[in-house]
Formats: sequence, structure tokens, C-alpha cells
Amino acid sequence: MKQLHPGAKWFFRISMYWTFLFIALIFGWMIVPLFIAFFKIGFSTEVILIISLLLLYVLAVIILGEIYARMAYARWFYEFTPNQLRLERGIIWKRYSNVAYERIQNVDITRGVIARIIGFSTVNIQTAGYSAPSGKSFAAHAEGYIPAVSIKEAEQIREFVIKKISASKGKQGL
Repeated sequence: MKQLHPGAKWFFRISMYWTFLFIALIFGWMIVPLFIAFFKIGFSTEVILIISLLLLYVLAVIILGEIYARMAYARWFYEFTPNQLRLERGIIWKRYSNVAYERIQNVDITRGVIARIIGFSTVNIQTAGYSAPSGKSFAAHAEGYIPAVSIKEAEQIREFVIKKISASKGKQGL
């Protein structure tokens, strides 16, 4: 099984940082005022407390983001077998997927800003009849989603899968 491009660690870090930023914005506006009201502290102490909490939060986010990035990178694998694409991923809950070449409809390669800077591509292999799991439409991906491979390897994957699709459709006939 192949591992992702080393730049995938940055992909995972940044996704974790966005998640924690969202959590901070939602809960920070609720928790800090409640904490200050509960302990009834003065203004100068409030400022010091808020800055201290913010610095501790940023430090925790950096540490947790690094741990998450390393663990997610070390546990995401893919393999192209003669009949299917096999995907294995997950830190706590492992997810195994098999995508048969006969079901593949399209292969997309995308490169976001960060991906272009670091030098990797995302491969989305779309299949017939696949729909994103309910409740996950915000972060939904194609069934054959490989988040970070080198640019050259992404092109090789596309060519390989297109050849497999053509071969399987040629055998089916009318």
C-alpha cells in the first residue's frame, strides 16, 4: 500500500487549525464571559486572563494539530489492484474502501493554493451511484478520494484509471 505525499501533513494540520478556529469562535464568545462573571474579577485581571487563555489555547491547537497531522498521515494508504482501488484511513476508527474500476465514472485532479505551494495534487475518483453520507455534505468527497499525491503521480493515476475504465467498458459490449 502506498502512503500520501509528505506535504499531506500540512493539509491535515491546516484542516485541524480551521476546525479549532471555528471552535474558538463559537465557544470563546460564550465561555470567557461566563468565566469572568463567575469569578467576578477586575478589568486588568480580565485582560491578563483572556491573553493567558488565548496563548494556552493557541499552544494546545499547535500541539494537537501536529499530533493529528502525523497520525492522519501515518494511517492513510491507497493501492491500485488489478480489479479495484483500495483505501485505508482513520486514526481511531479505521475505514476501508474498495472502489471497483467498473463503477468509476470520472477522475478529477485538483490543486489548491497550499497544494501548489507544497507540490501535491488531490485525486477525486467519482463512481456511479455514490452519494455522500448524510450529514457530511460540508466535507463530502468522492468515493475514491486521495488527498495528497505528487503532481506526476496524480497524472499517472488518472491515466491508469482511464485505461482501466476503457478496458472494462470495452468488455461489456451492448
